[in-house]
Amino acid sequence: MHHGQHVSLWLDDLASLQKLHPRASQHNDAQQLDGVCVRPWKPPFDTIASDDVVIEAFACELPEEVLATMASRPVPPRWINLEYLSAEAWIEGCHRMPSPHPRLALQRHFFFPGFTASTGGLLREPDLLAQRERFCADAGARSDVLGALLGRAPAPQASVISLFSYEQPALPALMAAWAAGDQPIELLVPQGRVMPDVARYFRRAAMPAGTQLHDRALSVSVIPFVDQDSYDRLLWACDINFVRGEDSFVRAQWAAHPFVWNIYRQAEDAHLLKLEAFLERFLAGAAGDTAEAVANFWRAWNGSGDPAAAWPAFAAHREAFGQHCASWSAALAAQEDLASALLKM
Repeated sequence: MHHGQHVSLWLDDLASLQKLHPRASQHNDAQQLDGVCVRPWKPPFDTIASDDVVIEAFACELPEEVLATMASRPVPPRWINLEYLSAEAWIEGCHRMPSPHPRLALQRHFFFPGFTASTGGLLREPDLLAQRERFCADAGARSDVLGALLGRAPAPQASVISLFSYEQPALPALMAAWAAGDQPIELLVPQGRVMPDVARYFRRAAMPAGTQLHDRALSVSVIPFVDQDSYDRLLWACDINFVRGEDSFVRAQWAAHPFVWNIYRQAEDAHLLKLEAFLERFLAGAAGDTAEAVANFWRAWNGSGDPAAAWPAFAAHREAFGQHCASWSAALAAQEDLASALLKM
């Protein structure tokens, strides 16, 4: 949309798209959303091979008939494999690397999102950071967002935390530490996979959207799963953001506030190598005690320790960590964004 390209998105999970983009339909064979033609991932795949550029995203594989049609064209389309995001050093050597097809006259190029100028960068709309700055400069914007979600003002002097996470067995113990603490905490939990762990703390079978419960210093509000623009504003409005996977992880970095990453678990704990690679790169410019406190809490949150025990040190370094997050975000913003880099492939 921002680069004036005609784009078709073939997608196998329209239900998830609808949560992020409420105008999306789960039933249309083709629909226009913000200038993008969205199609369900099902035959016939007749238009893919006629495009100038074909991008495989996140380990999807093109059907054999599509590859054969691509190879039969006088000038085959540019074929790009958009890989998962990683901070590991080896991706710099693999970014843009060609890979000839073993049978057909086709060549695929690998594209690795990343955190350095030698990678494909991160998704960032051209006006995203300007929107963030306008939001932060508006004295009433934060109150409006939180008031709309909570139906009230946050508790005075409370730390406002958003919690978007995978399943988290250690969460009830951390919530108990928050409840017993001296600092009031407003915890906003979008509906998702962590909800059973939140409900377990309150000994409830379920906690639907709109539920608000309190335990001493801790106030918990369950909020609906919101669209992308609303989620950005939630991140900008909160003091600390717990995020997961890739997308919310990247958006938290653009929010430039303290955040905690729940990485997607992989077989044989391969995800822990990716976590350590990011921590090493991310915290390289942070003060030693701040870096230690952040790394210890992130490791604990991802299963290598006790989050409740690691929380006090993390909270004590929140201000310094926030300054580091702002510097990190600014450094990333100086690099080329992912969409612009894709156009140069």
